[in-house]
Formats: sequence, structure tokens, C-alpha cells
Amino acid sequence: MKILMVCLGNICRSPLAHGILAHIVKREGLVWEIDSAGTGDWHVGQAPDRRSIAVAQHHGIDISKQRAQHFTPILFQRYDRILVMDQQNYKDVLSLASNEEDKNKVALFIPNDMVPDPYYDNNLFLPVFQLIENRCKELISELQEQ
Repeated sequence: MKILMVCLGNICRSPLAHGILAHIVKREGLVWEIDSAGTGDWHVGQAPDRRSIAVAQHHGIDISKQRAQHFTPILFQRYDRILVMDQQNYKDVLSLASNEEDKNKVALFIPNDMVPDPYYDNNLFLPVFQLIENRCKELISELQEQ
């Protein structure tokens, strides 16, 4: 299973989802590939936001070595699932799909909901971490049942 997490800048939400899911997958002994990307390209090559790094580190997860990458159509070929953090990113990713197979790989990370962007509110990083962690646990169960 190859899963790509996607948010806007690939520095807050998707790196957390990438790191949390990779951490749980490793702990569970699953052989899955997890990565992340952003629909915007202004942070390419940068490490995650320091607040994302800090909240992950506080929970025993090191995301400091991740580097932001821009979502491009070639990523449809590399991943089985592309999970996006909100409706705008969902629309942006779908707009790059060239066929139904690509479109079928794309889903909201939280079905029928969104992960709030904590970038402008320091107080959101912990709740966002917890939301993502809970969803990652559900996601593993859901994907193993398929």
C-alpha cells in the first residue's frame, strides 16, 4: 500500500499525517509506503513547520527530516491512495487527474470533513495532531479490511 497525504503547503497537516501514519504502520509491522505533498509549491524543499515538528516530537514521532514537495500529476502513478486534508485541496488534486483511475485514488483524509489548518493558530497544533492520529488508526483498520 502506497499512501500520499496532501495539504496546501506540505508543512503542517500533511507532514503530521505522513509522520503519524508511518509511525503506526512501522509499529504494526506493515509494509506500506507513506509520503506527503502540497498543492502549493512555495515551500518545496523546506522542513515541516517548527510547530508541527514540536507537537510530533512531543508524541515520540520525528518528522524533522521530511521535506515539502509539490503535488504533480506524476504522483497519481506512484500512489494507491491520495488523501487530502480539505475540500479545496481535494478539488485541486482532482483537477490534475487525467482519468477515472486517478480520480478514484483521491479521497478526503476524514470522510465528509476536513482537517483544520493550524498555520495561523498555535493552539490548533495539538488538536490537529490528535485528530490526525485518531483518523490514522481508523484508516489502518479500514485499509486492512479491504
